[in-house]
Amino acid sequence: MSKGEQQVGSALGGTEGGRRPSEVPPSVSAPKVGPLGPKQYWSTRRKREVVLRVLHGEPLDVLSRELGVEVYRLEKWRDKAFRGIDEALKDREGDPMQSELDTAMRRIGELSMENELLRKECELRRPLTKRRSRT
Repeated sequence: MSKGEQQVGSALGGTEGGRRPSEVPPSVSAPKVGPLGPKQYWSTRRKREVVLRVLHGEPLDVLSRELGVEVYRLEKWRDKAFRGIDEALKDREGDPMQSELDTAMRRIGELSMENELLRKECELRRPLTKRRSRT
């Protein structure tokens, strides 16, 4: 282990205790995004930080060299972020008029069924012959 790795390890609280190397305990603020060592992975949080740097206008080739990540991978992360943003903005809570229409149609259906059931019940209770008036 090099001196730099020892310093990083001690800053993060010593041994990792079974956690993956890119995880940081909540009590310690995350270091600036930098290149990963061998057998480390890019967590969602680290990818988000990199994508935000790309969106803020940092050149992809500079970030690629700094982080040790291929340009195509940075472009892929950026494109996924854009798709996620588009999807999040597409989802609406729903049109209030459509909601009212759905509620009204549901109520009409319930009342129609109730009406039909009452009509059948009345037909079963009614005598087959018509009643005569008492006049």
